[in-house]
Amino acid sequence: MADVLVLCYHAVSPTWSATFSVTPDTLERQLSLLVRRGWKGATFSDAVLNPPASKTLVVTFDDGFASVSERAEPILSALGLVATVFVPTSFMSGERSLSWEGIEAWSRSPDAHELRCMNWDTLGQLADRGWEIGSHTRSHPHLTRISDDALHEELRESREEIAERLTRACRSIAYPYGEADARIARTAEHVGYSAGACLSHSLAQRGPHLWPRVGVFHDDFDLRFRLKVSSLTRVMRASPMGRAGWVQPLSTETHRST
Repeated sequence: MADVLVLCYHAVSPTWSATFSVTPDTLERQLSLLVRRGWKGATFSDAVLNPPASKTLVVTFDDGFASVSERAEPILSALGLVATVFVPTSFMSGERSLSWEGIEAWSRSPDAHELRCMNWDTLGQLADRGWEIGSHTRSHPHLTRISDDALHEELRESREEIAERLTRACRSIAYPYGEADARIARTAEHVGYSAGACLSHSLAQRGPHLWPRVGVFHDDFDLRFRLKVSSLTRVMRASPMGRAGWVQPLSTETHRST
């Protein structure tokens, strides 16, 4: 049985102190470590549906920060890795800055430029290089708080726009804030997604539409990262104790951006 390790990143910046940002040097060290240990890269959908290697590594980026294409893509390319980027589609047209509950305060700070997002042209270029472009809904809402109709619209319209803009199928979604439940997973499957990514304390397997990820954050330096991705830690977090919240991650995975 394949071991599938799915990492969740967001922004990449040498100077930004946001919880959800990592430095380029940190990203390079973390991924280089895994490559040296024999992990083979894949996109999220491929790994969930048919993992290509006994140790399959999936690098995901939520939100569509411009820093991912500018700073992360060269690092992954040099390591022979691809990634999956999950984008909130309503922000990808024009020169917009990302803004929702949890990150809007940064727009009034000296780091406001870090909120720049990618556009459809850039996303198409990443897709041409083998990256997967998945949905992060249209507007990045708390899906657990909205009606069935609004949920269906957020999931369906974002999937359709990605497929239309990039002329290729959109197979996966990452749920904003990492929040998902059975209702959300059923809706994702109903509107045509093959896989859905979560972010929570537990790493228990709950099917392809509630797939767990290991969040990587600003304070996850070398030792902390090694512990988070270790097989023992991941087994413990997938255990009944992890599902009950008794086994905590080493760095918070309920955070303000995702």
